[in-house]
Formats: sequence, C-alpha cells, structure tokens
Amino acid sequence: MMRIGMSTSCVYPLPVEHGFRLAREAGYDGVEVMVTRDEKTQSTDALLRLSERYEAPIMSIHAPVLLLTHFVWGRDPRVKLAKSAELAASVGAATVVVHPPFRWQAEYAVDFLQIVREIATDAGVQIAVENMFPWKAAGRAMKAYMPGWDPTHFDCDAVTLDFSHAALSGQSSLELAAGFGQRLRHVHLCDGSASNDEGRIFDEHALPGRGTQPVAEVLALLAAQNWDGAIVAEVNTRKARSDDERLAMLVETLQYARVHTTASVKA
Repeated sequence: MMRIGMSTSCVYPLPVEHGFRLAREAGYDGVEVMVTRDEKTQSTDALLRLSERYEAPIMSIHAPVLLLTHFVWGRDPRVKLAKSAELAASVGAATVVVHPPFRWQAEYAVDFLQIVREIATDAGVQIAVENMFPWKAAGRAMKAYMPGWDPTHFDCDAVTLDFSHAALSGQSSLELAAGFGQRLRHVHLCDGSASNDEGRIFDEHALPGRGTQPVAEVLALLAAQNWDGAIVAEVNTRKARSDDERLAMLVETLQYARVHTTASVKA
C-alpha cells in the first residue's frame, strides 16, 4: 500500500503542531512540512520533537516559495532551496517540493534546473519540481514562471503533480502523469473544478472527488504500476467552522486515497 501523507499547509495559517496532531488523528502515514514564517517549520529539533510526539514521520519538505514566505531564510531563492534540502536530510525526509522560479528571480531562474540537481546531489534528497499554472492579469496571459509553469519538458529528475494546479491550467492530470513518466515522484492530492480561461481565479485545492480532475484514474494508474512515490494531501480546509469539521475533511481525503490506490490492486 502506498504511503499517504498530509501537508501541514492543510491547516494553514494554524501552527504546524496543529497539522501534526490532525494528521495523526486522521490516520495519515506521515506529514509534509510547508516551510512558513512559523519558526518550528524551519527547525530540525522542533520538527523532530513534533514527529516523535505525534508518531508522524516527516515524508517531505515544501520549500518556502510562496509570496507570504518571501523573507523566510533571506531573499536568495537558491539559499532557500539549499536550506530546505538540508532540513529534509536532517529530519529524514526523502523529498523536497519546489515551484519553478518566477521570471523576476532572474539569475536563479536561468540556472534553476542545474541548481536543483546540484543541491539534490549535495544533500542526498530528491527535489521534485511542481507543476504550476499560467497567470492572467486583466484577462491577458502573463509569463510569470521561468523556464515555465509546466515541468513536462524540464530536464529534471523528479516532478510533483498537483491536481488543483492542473485544473487551473486547463490540463488533464492523467495526461500530465503520463507525460512525466518515471520522473513523477510526488503527488499533491487535491482537486479543482475549472481553469483560469473559464474565469477561475483562485487555486482551489478542493477535496479529491469534488472537482473535475481525473484524480481517481491517476491514483489507480499509479497503484497498477506499483508506484513507490509519495501521495500527500494538500487540501484547503479554511472553510471548516471547527476542528471536528476540519478533521472530517482530512479523513475524507485519506479515505478517498486509500480506496483508489487499492481498488486496482484488489482487481
């Protein structure tokens, strides 16, 4: 059975410890830590204590790539990625998730793929580049990412598939998974219902099965291939009115993953 983890971003902006606790209560196999301004997400000692306290292995680290984490570990994106890889190695996580660079991160963007490979080799972890989506302003496309938002043709060793980003970009996650081939090493489990061409503005990260992406088909495909990467829930629970509601959403997501990664095996 594939390992199914939960990203601490599922409970953001609540503290990272909240994520560890709910991951354990929901029954996940481990956690992915999104590095934020919460200092515990940046500390090896703090994360290892949380991992031990909640009996939740740290499966992966998500580098601080969001606009809200612009000043975490300084402003140099290469330093941020290197520190993320060092943190992953120190807590026993096999994978670092990173977004493609923004165009305005000029020097980093030009050498991004070489930097990824060098840092991954030095730290002894895999760095999986995540698929993103095109940006639009006033109805016009913007080239926000460099070398681009779709890593299908990137010269990198590992890729992360995010279903919500696939929806927003108007792509089929099933086609993306096929295009990534053996480089697909990590999955962000969620869903989305429409692209920005259809008027969708926000990245939904809906619960799987509540959108239009072929999530079940991708999970079944991976199970049939005896895929040995990691699936990590990255769903938006901000509409939950209580911790019980939030926990129910996380349990539903885990159950969805379990059903669709074991059905083809049983067949």
